[in-house]
Amino acid sequence: MSGYRGRFAPSPTGPLHAGSLLAALASWAAARAAGGRWLLRIEDLDPPREQPGATSAILGLLDAIGLAPDEPVWVQSTRSESYEAALAGLRESGLAFECRCSRGDLAASGGIHRGACVASDPTRAPAIRLRVPEIEIGFDDRIQGRYAQALAASVGDFVLKRADGLYAYQLAVVVDDAAQGISDVVRGSDLLDSTPRQIFLQRCLGLPTPRYAHLPVLLDADGQKLSKQNLAPAVAAADVAARLPRIAAWLGQPALEPAPLATMLRQFARQWDIARVPRRMGIAM
Repeated sequence: MSGYRGRFAPSPTGPLHAGSLLAALASWAAARAAGGRWLLRIEDLDPPREQPGATSAILGLLDAIGLAPDEPVWVQSTRSESYEAALAGLRESGLAFECRCSRGDLAASGGIHRGACVASDPTRAPAIRLRVPEIEIGFDDRIQGRYAQALAASVGDFVLKRADGLYAYQLAVVVDDAAQGISDVVRGSDLLDSTPRQIFLQRCLGLPTPRYAHLPVLLDADGQKLSKQNLAPAVAAADVAARLPRIAAWLGQPALEPAPLATMLRQFARQWDIARVPRRMGIAM
């Protein structure tokens, strides 16, 4: 085994659709092509958005098509102690702080919190934010190329724990990627602008930064990203063999010869070349 450790981390807000299947297959193939390990993590930190049975449906589909993780599945809702420990360290060092600003309070600044709180209700339950200085965070994405963001101007002091007590995605993904030893993140381009925040948070926590590769997302007939919120249809295991050659073509990979799914998956991984993936944010189906 190489030192490559990749992962697929879906949220259980619904079953997998074609776009999430593409991300799963690409992250899996990248790990297999590198002789590394592929991990699976369920990001279930937002109960109001979760769909009953979605976790079982996601795990069942991946198992049915032969995408088995190399280590036990991680579930973020069991990881609260790790997130709280990271928060405590940030607060002790003065890098994170309580904030009672509502969305309405921040409307005048475009929803961006910069330095000083402007809360209109000092009794409101506080969120915890990360203090963001005037800094530009850039990185070389393996697909999209150089990407940089002026963090304070673009996102400001961002939330790590919400006022309702739920941990924010940015905190959980950084803590878990480090805890699982993830070396490479292959995911959709819709998360490209989250990456500078994650890199900055990694630096604040003294954690390593993985290599990132952001895949073009699939777009529907209206040019919108396929998503569970947009009611993208679920993928059935029986349909994956027919979909895989199209997914390979969308990702710029060599054509797959007609064969049983297991055979095509091996061929897909053997031929995988991330340099062939189109440098685009989206691809029309």
